Amino acid sequence: MVKWTAAAMPDQSARTVILTGANSGIGLTAAQAFAAAGARVILACRNVDKGKAAAATMADSVEVRALDLARLASVTEFADSIDEPVDVLVNNAGVMAVPYRRTADGFEMQIGTNHLGHFALTGLLLDRIRERVVTVSSSFHWFGSLDLDDLNWERRRYRRWAAYEQSKLANLLFTYELARKLDAAGSPIRSYAAHPGYASTNLMSHTETLQDTVMALGNRLFAQSARMGALPTLHASTVDVPNGGFVGPRFVTHGHPKIARSSPASYDREKAAALWTLSEKLTEITYPL
Repeated sequence: MVKWTAAAMPDQSARTVILTGANSGIGLTAAQAFAAAGARVILACRNVDKGKAAAATMADSVEVRALDLARLASVTEFADSIDEPVDVLVNNAGVMAVPYRRTADGFEMQIGTNHLGHFALTGLLLDRIRERVVTVSSSFHWFGSLDLDDLNWERRRYRRWAAYEQSKLANLLFTYELARKLDAAGSPIRSYAAHPGYASTNLMSHTETLQDTVMALGNRLFAQSARMGALPTLHASTVDVPNGGFVGPRFVTHGHPKIARSSPASYDREKAAALWTLSEKLTEITYPL
């Protein structure tokens, strides 16, 4: 079996790629690979200084623009700044198992950042996207359930891991529903999802509990590298697979990328359509399809 690596990426010259959260971890590694392959890369980062430090490690075709997914006004400002065609939008940024907080617009932080922020961004940029949208989920989606009556944890007792799992399931429901809507509209744009497996990044260092120390140790002992974790994103961004494809490591947590199956809950079309409608209502973003 051929093991796909970043070396198999086709030439990315004349392509423009936007990556959210690309100043560290998998996003940074993916951005470096795109830049090395010749793409024009836009790093969409909440912390612009960290973004500039990351860009300094890449080619001159990389630029940094401010984007805070936890603030819809920032999402709109970023989208308004993009006045050229975009070949690939990579919805990579995310937060994981953080304490209970709300975004500037009142959403629970994890669903607000991981799903609603990217839902709004994709909708606002869709008329400039030429080729594909890649949304990064997680194998944790297998444990997730979606509560459409309390998406923002206003009535339930907040459970940080359940909130994270819900947001990652939402990423896949969004990916598949977007693919169906694009197909129905006769659009050439494709919608894919990817997950990195168990990769060593700083995503697991913001729980503000003892779990940070435990997960840091796990990263050193058991996780694959960020370089390996970025391969599914790069594969989904550059290889032609059927619309709605999901790419992950061969052995779920480790390995080279392949087309994967997601959880039964992620294929629930009725729930995906309901989540889409609710997301439009919450973000006040309607897709131009």
